[in-house]
Amino acid sequence: MAEGNEAATLLQGGLIVDGTAAPAKVGDVLLVGERIAAVGQVPAALVEAHRPQVIICAGQVVAPGFIDVHTHDDAAAIEKADMLPKLSQGVTTVIVGNCGISLAPVVTGSPAAPLSLLGHSQFRHGTMREYADAVDAARPGVNVAALLGHTALRMRHLAALDRPANAEERAAMAADMQEAMDAGALGLSSGIFYQEAYAADVEELVAVASVAAKNGGVYATHIRDELAGILPALQEAALTARQSGLPLVISHHKCAGPANWGRTRETLPLIEQLAAGQEMAMDVYPYTAGSTVLREDLVDGVIDILITGSQPHPEMGGRYIKDIAAEWGVSQQEAAVRLKPGNACYFQMRQDDVDRVITHPLSMIGSDGLPHDERPHPRLWGAFPRVLATYWRERGLLPLEQAIHKMTGMSATRFRIPQRGFLREGCMADVVVFDPKTVRDAATFEQPRQFSEGIERVWVNGVLSFTAAGRSTGQRAGRFVRRAQAA
Repeated sequence: MAEGNEAATLLQGGLIVDGTAAPAKVGDVLLVGERIAAVGQVPAALVEAHRPQVIICAGQVVAPGFIDVHTHDDAAAIEKADMLPKLSQGVTTVIVGNCGISLAPVVTGSPAAPLSLLGHSQFRHGTMREYADAVDAARPGVNVAALLGHTALRMRHLAALDRPANAEERAAMAADMQEAMDAGALGLSSGIFYQEAYAADVEELVAVASVAAKNGGVYATHIRDELAGILPALQEAALTARQSGLPLVISHHKCAGPANWGRTRETLPLIEQLAAGQEMAMDVYPYTAGSTVLREDLVDGVIDILITGSQPHPEMGGRYIKDIAAEWGVSQQEAAVRLKPGNACYFQMRQDDVDRVITHPLSMIGSDGLPHDERPHPRLWGAFPRVLATYWRERGLLPLEQAIHKMTGMSATRFRIPQRGFLREGCMADVVVFDPKTVRDAATFEQPRQFSEGIERVWVNGVLSFTAAGRSTGQRAGRFVRRAQAA
């Protein structure tokens, strides 16, 4: 038994990749209670004092638990609290509330799109503190950090969504933002790509974002246009963050649509230019297909679109819209109208663009998975092992240390998440051990709910929560995680 009755584990002889992008090294990691007690050469006195369980990790990688910076797990963390889609990938912390979509502070029994991406039954948390308490009560399998969604604020406070907020509405939204920051939120997210927030102007966004800024938050945004208007949309996002005084994260950066393919050669230099004058980063998922609500304006008759769910026609889930349209004898856009409300995967990116974003020094990894889809995009179950298998081991586009950094230390630093993302003494014991020779994603568009391979063990706050042999250990040690406080 460890000193002070705290459980202790010694991970012995693994290849330590510490989350900083520093070169990997063989060594030991000692976990005591919920903290990392030592990394590298663990003093014999510590081993004697704590008498840990020893796990031989020779030939395996020991890394910080992965941080999924872009999720829509807001309700799943409460309703599906084992969080196996994430835990089984080595993810130990998820960031919820992305794309302007959050549970708090909306209370309704019938959420409209895009809030409906979070399901329908958890819109009962009128404040961020209530949501945080619900997460802690659910004791999810992973940690949960939260952004407050700008679209959620609009849908709470605006009687009409086809115009910018007026002064009174901006003040009400700002008050909710302050409450969320007081409760430990990471900052604000927006999704002015969606119709419900499209009318918002920079003045409205700055009024809310400035509250997050003065409390040490961040701003993550699904920009207004990822198609032809992507360059001015990036400029708008940067302007909003700059006027608010906030660090900026561009959500799931992509050049969508065949007419845009190859334009990362334009967008990435622009992002670099903007980042020279303000703190800026982006997240990305390792697939050429996105997934969101079904919208006929995104149906161009060129790209493949896979229906992942349709309320009026649930039998069409798992089928391509071109086949449905042919069967019904209508255009693809008309088929989309008939299938709404629903969700879909849009095969709208080209691989070379995805490669450029993933390998860019400013990018982090996020899954953007939708846990409430009937047939979710495979990124829900496979994004992180896919980066390791495809971008590091098979294609050699990223060094192992850089790939891990984009999933751990960089993510924690950019989003102000304290004591996570690194293997260092005193940090929280969120740890993943994986086999570098076999780690890979198994989820596909045809069979999306598949466990990844090669993730051997996962600890969350020092509790062994997943093993390759037995999968979930039944232990759920996650909690609501609050942002780092400014010094």
